[in-house]
Amino acid sequence: MRKILLAAFLLLSWPLAAQEPPQCVEAREGQLACMAGKQCVCRFIPGGSMTGRPDRFAWDCGINRPNCPPDPNIVQQPGYAPPIGGVWVNPPPFTPGPGPGPGPMPPRPGPGPR
Repeated sequence: MRKILLAAFLLLSWPLAAQEPPQCVEAREGQLACMAGKQCVCRFIPGGSMTGRPDRFAWDCGINRPNCPPDPNIVQQPGYAPPIGGVWVNPPPFTPGPGPGPGPMPPRPGPGPR
């Protein structure tokens, strides 16, 4: 019975974990909030007859806003390099071959100079 009550409590409290963003009102103008990875700012947005909206305060999370700063509580492991362009490419292993050190470059294949 105890396990059932615990499971029911956990299921009912799950929606409480997702918090709504704070309201953007005049008292919070200029306040920053991290929403969906963007650092949004509460600001006054004038309305107009072309947009059909009244004057209001709203969160500005546009494309020109910077990303949120990294969480200082998360420690990054040393030696980790994030992938460039979303693709991780491992460098080929270096195996020195026999022979003398660096010498003249071999000629390039293809047509010669004109």
